[in-house]
Amino acid sequence: MVAESAFGEGERGITTDFWRGHRVFVTGATGIVGSWLVKALLAQGASVVALVRDADPQSELYRSGDIHRVSVVSGALEDFWTLERAINEYETDTVFHLAAQPLVGMAQRFPLSTFESNIRGTYHLLEACRLHRDRVQRVVIASSDKAYGEQPTLPYTEGMPLQGRGPYEVSKSCADLIAQAYHHTYGLPVAIARCGNVYGGGDLNWSRLVPETIRAFLRRQPPVIRSDGTYVRDYIYVKDAVRAYMYLAECLEDERVRGQAFNFSLESPMTVLDMVRVIQRLMGCEDIQPIIQNQAKGEIRNQYLSAARARTLLGWRPRYSLEEGLQETIRWYREFLGDGTA
Repeated sequence: MVAESAFGEGERGITTDFWRGHRVFVTGATGIVGSWLVKALLAQGASVVALVRDADPQSELYRSGDIHRVSVVSGALEDFWTLERAINEYETDTVFHLAAQPLVGMAQRFPLSTFESNIRGTYHLLEACRLHRDRVQRVVIASSDKAYGEQPTLPYTEGMPLQGRGPYEVSKSCADLIAQAYHHTYGLPVAIARCGNVYGGGDLNWSRLVPETIRAFLRRQPPVIRSDGTYVRDYIYVKDAVRAYMYLAECLEDERVRGQAFNFSLESPMTVLDMVRVIQRLMGCEDIQPIIQNQAKGEIRNQYLSAARARTLLGWRPRYSLEEGLQETIRWYREFLGDGTA
């Protein structure tokens, strides 16, 4: 599918030469989205600098060998001078800020580390960009549907207030608002991406629904659902999320995009149990029934997004249906896990 964008061109990002020669700094490069973003940027001829806190040989960034094709800056978001050095010494013109503590459960257990990485890390990164405003031309910040908190009506739209209440949601609300402040106060060329639940190969956080379910079925074991199975979520395939980030960066020369947030979604919300059933069918495991624990705490029951603004202003649309994305994801985990015993 090729979308016509609001700029009178065809699809952007993955299909153009825009990125050739650009110097791009990616935080969170070992995460699920970061690994695939680095891969796409390298394929487009960009020079990539990756912030890596912990070397993880199982990360897609390492397994693919892409780690040997990027410049690596070792350090954490909490260290301002590491970020400043990465932007200054490598003469970065584009920044993708994906690094964060991404787990709701961990934020519940120990909020301090989540606030440090997700809030302090974001303003450190934005301040380093502000200091080198003559060099940095575009900044894309990864927010989340969690930034909206609980709302009286759904789907989430970009005009809704950001009102997270739990530690993780608050961290995303704060980071999102800080990014907006750096644009409106200092003119920093920032755009914000709010995605639903990103899934795909390379996600090694086994507490998440999709990788845990696939691994369980590969082992011929019942997957465990922490909630009652009726929580509603949005899901977006990682390659569509990568295209969304690249779209935003390319479009930041347009005044209608700067300082704005955009939702990216398949716009097909479904319950947790329905997602498990789709994976179950695709893997031929209808005889294995999930275990429903009904023990979820501190999570919003229903969350899903409208992507109307991204469709109309950016010309963005997902390339992958849910089943297409899941089929690729299942293949990745089959290769990664082998017989499922890993």
